[in-house]
Amino acid sequence: MAADLIERARAGDGEAFRELTEPYRRELLVHCYRMLGSVQDAEDAVQDTLLAAWRGLGGFEGRSSVRTWLYQIATNRCLNTLRSASRRPAREWNIPGVVPPEPNRLGEITWLEPFPDSLLAAATGPPGPEARYEQAEAVSLAFVTALQVLPPRQVAVLILRDVLGFHATEVAEMLDTTVESVTSALKRARASLERHRGPAEGLKPPPASGSAAEDAITAKFTSAWQAADIDALVALLTDDVFISMPPTPYEYVGRDLAASFCGSLFRAGRRFDLVPTRANGQPAFGAYPRTPSGIRRGTGLYVLTLTGDQICAMTNFDASMLAWFGLPPSLPS
Repeated sequence: MAADLIERARAGDGEAFRELTEPYRRELLVHCYRMLGSVQDAEDAVQDTLLAAWRGLGGFEGRSSVRTWLYQIATNRCLNTLRSASRRPAREWNIPGVVPPEPNRLGEITWLEPFPDSLLAAATGPPGPEARYEQAEAVSLAFVTALQVLPPRQVAVLILRDVLGFHATEVAEMLDTTVESVTSALKRARASLERHRGPAEGLKPPPASGSAAEDAITAKFTSAWQAADIDALVALLTDDVFISMPPTPYEYVGRDLAASFCGSLFRAGRRFDLVPTRANGQPAFGAYPRTPSGIRRGTGLYVLTLTGDQICAMTNFDASMLAWFGLPPSLPS
């Protein structure tokens, strides 16, 4: 069947090409997102990949599967993007009337975007036997954030080997290098990734997606946030809770600073309505401040990271992300 589709596509049959490549489109999108940290950049990379595949189909010799060939093209497109793109500049705090507390630190990663769970559906291809990470873990915000700190070649090698489970010989061919070079890059990438992800000791696993336990935590968070109940909110947080807000570089670590930051959002009677969604396999919410006119314009997207029955991180993204999650720019009065 694949050989027939390839021959028809080589003859200019666009429908045959679509049938040949469409089964891999979603998983390629997730792959490019892991590498680039941006759903928009990932979508562009996949489009470039499919265009390059269409143009280069005549040179496909069939020594690898179509899936492996597409991953090779996509990976190299992402590497070109990472090498040519300058780091996106950090953004100044821009919420009128809100003065945040002094942050603990300024974050390295300001270009990260969340990935909608709706695009994860049916997006995961079968990992190879050498994969080290569960697919859900490998799309979490913590994992993707840590990847963005690594040099581009190390990012590619780690994802291809430890997330997707390709053999070292396959990765060497994809990247036009040697097995020894792949092995060396993988060793350095693993060490750097664990260092940037931080220690996992003492952290309980999150509750299962959609479970009663997860629902209970998110219901308490929603109630506390919408009521601006700082005490109830802080009770849900771990001692070392981490709050970040790319592309603004401010980061807050610890309950006290988290409470101070959240309190700054609620001052002057500011109140929010939350609309639930999911990002990176994690609970998320569109945030809509209430106004005297009754019109509630979205100001951002909150993504929660859970451990046991607590929240260990909250990442706040700006309102430009709402459309990717099918959330409206504003709620009716």
